[in-house]
Parts: sequence; C-alpha cells; structure tokens
Amino acid sequence: MTEVFEIPDGKAADSSAPLHPLLAARWSPRALDPAAELGDGELRALFEAARWAPSWGNTQPARFLAGRRGEPVFDRIHGTLSRGNKGWAAAAAALVVGLARTTDDEGEPLPYGEYGVALAAQNLVLQAVAEGLVAHQMAGFDRDAVRAEFAVPDGFEPVVAIAVGRLGSTDGMPDRLREKEAAPRSRKALADLVFTERWGEPLF
Repeated sequence: MTEVFEIPDGKAADSSAPLHPLLAARWSPRALDPAAELGDGELRALFEAARWAPSWGNTQPARFLAGRRGEPVFDRIHGTLSRGNKGWAAAAAALVVGLARTTDDEGEPLPYGEYGVALAAQNLVLQAVAEGLVAHQMAGFDRDAVRAEFAVPDGFEPVVAIAVGRLGSTDGMPDRLREKEAAPRSRKALADLVFTERWGEPLF
C-alpha cells in the first residue's frame, strides 16, 4: 500500500506533541472530485479496516450500507441526506451509512453498539487517508428514511453517514462552504480536556 498523506496548507493538525502523519492528515473536506472513482480493492480495504475495529466483547455491532457514485444505492443513500449535505456529497466517490446493532439474538439490549460503530467508522476513515482518499462523516441524514429505504430490521440503528472520495476544487462551491474549506483546523487545548487529581485540574 502506498502511504499518501498530502495535507493542504493550514489543514495539518496543530498538535502539542508529534502525531502520526495518518492522524495529522485526517480532516473532513466537502470539496470532492466529482470525477474520482473508487476501485474494488480500495473500497474493500475501507470495510476490512472497519471490520477489524475493537468492540465490546468482540460483539462487532457495526453494519454498513454502501454504494459508489453511478450506482442506485449511492442515489438512495444520497436521498436520505440533509439538504445541507446533499449538494457537496453528490461529488463523493462513495456514500456509506454506518449502523449499530442494538439487540442480541435473544432481543436483549446490546451494550456499546454506537461506540462500536464509532470505532469502526474511524478505522474506515483512517484507512481512506492511508489510501490517499478523504472522508467526511455526517450526522445530517434522515434515519427513518434509511430504515424505510433499505428495510433495516428492528435491532439496528443508523448512526452516521460517510462521504468518501478524493479531494477536489472549491470552485463553484457556495461562499460559506469555501470559507469552511479554507479555514484552519482547530481543537480545544489539552488543558480543557484532560484532568488529574480533581475535575478541572489540567494534566498538561
């Protein structure tokens, strides 16, 4: 596998300690190349990465719906996206919905299903970066529409939609989206996130 960690200006993680380039290069662009395609091997690798994510008791609660641009499944997933996501996500090479299994074979609640999907989705996204791709995770989609469109059975909950593709140009994007694409990435300081001794006392 060729490691490709190309990071546009201003998009590298500004970290207080060195990060692996795979992590430093991960971001969530909306400017996607509408001509880019995903090969079978690239697509399979994304879901192999997701499959090998850790999960509570190895219950492996993550399930996925996926389609490439030009396929009917892509259009069906695209139709469930919020209005704000539909415009830019149409240029994705593939659209994915991650779902969590919420009950076991006996119908009992299955703990940590959403957490398991989150871990699997992050594996998928980092594999995409390793393949020279980009991915944007979305909360803006209609979960009930996904259930109806794909006959999702009881015991499974749509959690996240993901657009995967290659970085494209911001030409033609609305001004507000172009500004978001150009804005530097930022995060809260570690002092606001990691405590010791007592709540609010920074470790770093």
